[in-house]
Amino acid sequence: MAGRASRHRIGIDLGGSKIGGIVLAPDGSVLAERRIATPADSYDSTLAAVADLVGALEQAAGSSHATIGIGMPGAISPATGLVKNANSTWLNGRPFDRDIAAKLGRAVRVANDANCFAVSEAQDGAAAGRHLVFGVILGTGVGGGIAIDGRVLTGPNAIAGEWGHNPLPAPNDSERPGPECYCGRRGCVETFLSGPGLAADHASATGVTLTAPEIVALAEDGDDGATATLARYVDRLARGLAGVINILDPDAIVLGGGLSEIAELYARVPECWRRYVFSDRCNTELLPPKHGAASGVRGAAWLWPPDEVAP
Repeated sequence: MAGRASRHRIGIDLGGSKIGGIVLAPDGSVLAERRIATPADSYDSTLAAVADLVGALEQAAGSSHATIGIGMPGAISPATGLVKNANSTWLNGRPFDRDIAAKLGRAVRVANDANCFAVSEAQDGAAAGRHLVFGVILGTGVGGGIAIDGRVLTGPNAIAGEWGHNPLPAPNDSERPGPECYCGRRGCVETFLSGPGLAADHASATGVTLTAPEIVALAEDGDDGATATLARYVDRLARGLAGVINILDPDAIVLGGGLSEIAELYARVPECWRRYVFSDRCNTELLPPKHGAASGVRGAAWLWPPDEVAP
């Protein structure tokens, strides 16, 4: 329901090993932060831990009955109302949003963590004020989320923005059929653009096994093999994002995750994607995140936008 933007907002980032929490004032300033370990493999203990964290955050901020948003891996299935696709497997098949709302005694909004990232950067982050923002996670996996006027777009299947499990666009012969993906298919964007995907590509081309940060560091030092690996990565990221641009035509794309720290991506990828975007020019901006690792928890808080408070 619409109302005065006067209430504090709590964001919870429910990860596989850690649960982060934050309290935001109406202007987006941070009033309190906390982090606790996730009770692995126990659904009931996870519910209790989130409820206890909310209580501790409210006490620290001197607040009461704040709005609550929760970001999590996976999503709530619109068909069943149960969690699906969560790598914290003890959440799968459970009505997490209903159970945590009942435990807290108030309305709670739950969204995929990549969606929370997009909302954070669209609300008061790198892409603040842009109409349509695509948020990208480039880390252990590859995820994405869509924010329109600062609000999350979920979609009827709760998979809006999940570009990581589409095929890499315009593959060349050396990229077919592509690496095997845990989803059961081959050649998914994630298998090429995740940190492990970058490392595997370098090992395949050079016979040297390195982590993604090590490859980037070598490329900065002028190593030929690492430079070639990074060039392939840039071209593949440009192709993947060009496919998104051709469909969504976003005002801005914000990169998150560990690989978003590769500074040269922000100049090289837009130069490269011009070859693949179906337009005479491309005005979409490619931006680094403003809030970095805090975007997930901040985006969870902003699942309740500034002009809306809980009933």
